[in-house]
Amino acid sequence: MAACFGATAAQAETIRIALAEQPSDEMAAFFVALDRAKKAGLDYEWTAFAEEELAIQAVLSGDMDIAFGTPYAVMQRSKAPVRIIFQLSRLVFFPVATKDYATLKDLDGVPIMLHSRAGGTDSIANVIEDREGITFGERSYVPGSDNRVVAMLAGQAEATILDLSNRNKIIAEAGDRFNSLPMFEVKASDEALFANLDWMQENEEAVNIFVDALHSVWTDMSKDPSIISRETDPNGPIGQLPAEVLAGIDKFYSEAVAGGLYDPNGGGREAAMADLEWYTMAGQLEGDPASLNPDDFWYFAPLDAAMK
Repeated sequence: MAACFGATAAQAETIRIALAEQPSDEMAAFFVALDRAKKAGLDYEWTAFAEEELAIQAVLSGDMDIAFGTPYAVMQRSKAPVRIIFQLSRLVFFPVATKDYATLKDLDGVPIMLHSRAGGTDSIANVIEDREGITFGERSYVPGSDNRVVAMLAGQAEATILDLSNRNKIIAEAGDRFNSLPMFEVKASDEALFANLDWMQENEEAVNIFVDALHSVWTDMSKDPSIISRETDPNGPIGQLPAEVLAGIDKFYSEAVAGGLYDPNGGGREAAMADLEWYTMAGQLEGDPASLNPDDFWYFAPLDAAMK
């Protein structure tokens, strides 16, 4: 599925954006930012890919300009001039287990159900093992937090890792059966935007408009999460979602902002340093995090300009 929007002020090129999934309520803030960027003169089009890896490859091949993801291993291995420019969300996830387990240490040897191999929840499991000195049992993979909730309720697993909304859902529905285990704070990126550095420098004006719009939305949202539902275009891709989904947008963003899912400043250097430490512990980066250069993974100029 793809969509294209024309802006009033012409740019040198139309930015081609690769989404890692179909538009959903969790992407409403991103589309509000696109609407603001359009009003500021940005031409763009977006294409939804089936998974993050396909979006990453589309940027590496030059078929797309900007994509969702945290391709740290790819950036280090390929030496491709790809850089992250904005942290969309943090790795705010929650281990949930049956009432047999009350702490992370209790999960030593316990099988765990995760989203995908080498994905965000797999990384979280690796870091939990490292920090807590435990080793999970067999790892199984069920994409989608909502699908893992169904599996947990059906008794198909004893432990999993869920996003904020689905953690709240399972505890509200079956808090007598499940515990949300205490989790350490994480400032590393779950979703970020990245692009080819050469392309960004050649299209500086368009990239700056885009990042400035993102920064403005993330800042406004941190003060008033309801701005997302109010600015959602009823005729856009989010506005076309089912009415029951749209009705939950305020609740989702209120909980997400309160839960620390979004950095109002788009991550920047703090997120870059957290990412290097996190993804090294997770096994996706090689070397000592202190010896890695954030400028090899992030391009800070557009966000620096937006923060001014």
